[in-house]
Amino acid sequence: MPTALTEFCRYPIVQAPMAGGGSGPELAAAVCGAGGLGFLAAGYKTADGMYQEIKQLRSLTGRPFGVNLFMPQPSLSDSSVVEVYREQLAGEATWYETELGDTDGPIDDGYEAKLAILRDDPVAVVSFTFGCPSRAVLDAFAKVGTYTVVTVTTAAEAQAAQWSGADAVCVQGVEAGGHQGTHRDDPHADGTGSGLGLLALLGQVREAVQIPVIAAGGLMRGAQIASVLAAGASMAQLGTAFLATPESGANPLHKQALTNPLFTHTELTRAFSGRPARGLVNRFLREHGPYAPAAYPAVHYLTSTVRKAAAKAGDAQGMNLWAGQGHRLARELPAGQLVEVLAVELDAARAALSRPDAGSAS
Repeated sequence: MPTALTEFCRYPIVQAPMAGGGSGPELAAAVCGAGGLGFLAAGYKTADGMYQEIKQLRSLTGRPFGVNLFMPQPSLSDSSVVEVYREQLAGEATWYETELGDTDGPIDDGYEAKLAILRDDPVAVVSFTFGCPSRAVLDAFAKVGTYTVVTVTTAAEAQAAQWSGADAVCVQGVEAGGHQGTHRDDPHADGTGSGLGLLALLGQVREAVQIPVIAAGGLMRGAQIASVLAAGASMAQLGTAFLATPESGANPLHKQALTNPLFTHTELTRAFSGRPARGLVNRFLREHGPYAPAAYPAVHYLTSTVRKAAAKAGDAQGMNLWAGQGHRLARELPAGQLVEVLAVELDAARAALSRPDAGSAS
């Protein structure tokens, strides 16, 4: 088993674990086969569902890969806010001819059962989102040779991860698509602009910790990868860039929306899950984002039936279209080819930076 982050793959390119179907065995295998580090997303899956995907991925590649886990969430202190939101969403259920979801789903995402499987049958890398595991959990993975990564959004979170024994941190800038991996969901920070851009955050984290850093957030081109590597990252993680690939499990409507001129920008919203997540601005986000409560994962369960019904009806305006700020740069390339193109772009950018006249005026 490699002992350094960069030894897992040929290129410093990590395919982000996108929960909800985006990153399955086919995508991870293609990325690994091309020289990147592929990831499975265990979030929203049962422990057995995760295990079956691991077995499938192993049948597709002999390369190292990672699995991402969601940390358990605290119990909701006030369930009435969810019931108020249920009333506000009644029209959506009527429009899509469905029922709103049951909010009594698990809040631990099968965490302990997934840990047990990954300890008994280790994979190369395990990463964590929405919090930091205990030192005991990280030490147990170290004993079986698994490299651990904790997603962080502040320098303080990075320090906590280092103290707990994580091998590396994944620094997630505010540009990133999907859920922000904050360790503590603070609704008072909504709309305050408190989230840091990737380069600013990367600089802070690099000065705060001594462990390796993976940079994530809005990265779509090899030149951008070069920039974060120059700023001190060991690897770059890309999610939205891989979302449009044929191997991605994302809904075709979602893939098309990434470059559809109808969707001009992204915003952070609680509308679909109750936790801040960046997605393309559509009707559902505009109408319900301002009123959605901080109630994850209850809101996720509540809206799941509507989102599925919207997808079945071919209506992207009712779906959660997770995307990073660089979504307009998405390329419909096979995942393996995309890794190769990114690597070529990365080499070209590095060569340009190393030229003696790179910094001179024209």
